[in-house]
Amino acid sequence: MNRCLFVAPYSPRPPSRLRHLLFAALACGALATALPAAAQTLPGLGLSRPFPDAALRGTLTFTTTTQAQLNGKPIRVAPGMRLFSPQNTLIMTHSVLGKTFKVNYVLEVSTGMLHAAWILTEGEAAKPLKGSDAVITNITTESGSALK
Repeated sequence: MNRCLFVAPYSPRPPSRLRHLLFAALACGALATALPAAAQTLPGLGLSRPFPDAALRGTLTFTTTTQAQLNGKPIRVAPGMRLFSPQNTLIMTHSVLGKTFKVNYVLEVSTGMLHAAWILTEGEAAKPLKGSDAVITNITTESGSALK
């Protein structure tokens, strides 16, 4: 039983092959101009990330997924530890084993384990950490030791 009483009007001129080829060429051209622009994006988003007031700065190397070297000293990684990329996305620790990063980090107060770390861009690493009392100078004494 056919209940469809409406018949679509006949199109006197179906789309030509030339029209399809022209559309495909335009789509490929748009894609070709978009790909180089995507390759030129910078690693950081250009946004300033708000770090916690308790954040410290150091170098971090993951030796295993539960152990790391923080400023050359071994430290345990907290079970819920979060590692953020320069784009502020989460990174799994097993994917960065053996790599060293300049990071801002937060330690758990009760256990002393590494709670969170943010991998810094070059621009963020060049800025002094807010609340840090470290003063960097280029003044040296006659004995060769740097003044702080």
